[in-house]
Amino acid sequence: MRTIVDIPPHDIGVLDSLARHKNASRTELIRQAVQLFIEKNTNLPTLEEMFGLWKDRKEIGDGVEYQRKMRSEWENK
Repeated sequence: MRTIVDIPPHDIGVLDSLARHKNASRTELIRQAVQLFIEKNTNLPTLEEMFGLWKDRKEIGDGVEYQRKMRSEWENK
C-alpha cells in the first residue's frame, strides 16, 4: 500500500546515504524501519509467557472463587 509521509530533508539525505551504503532503496529502509517500530511497540507476551502469570499471587486463592467474588461485586451495584 502506498502512503505519503513528510520526512525532513536532512533525514532524506541520511536515508539516501544509508541506502547507498547498504545497497538498498530508500523505500526498503523505510519499510524496515516501520517493521522494527511495529515489533518494538507490539511486544505482546506469548501464551507460554502468560501461562502461570498469577501463580505467585497467594492473596487471590482459588481462581473460580476469585471470579465469583469479582462478579458478585457487579451484582451488588
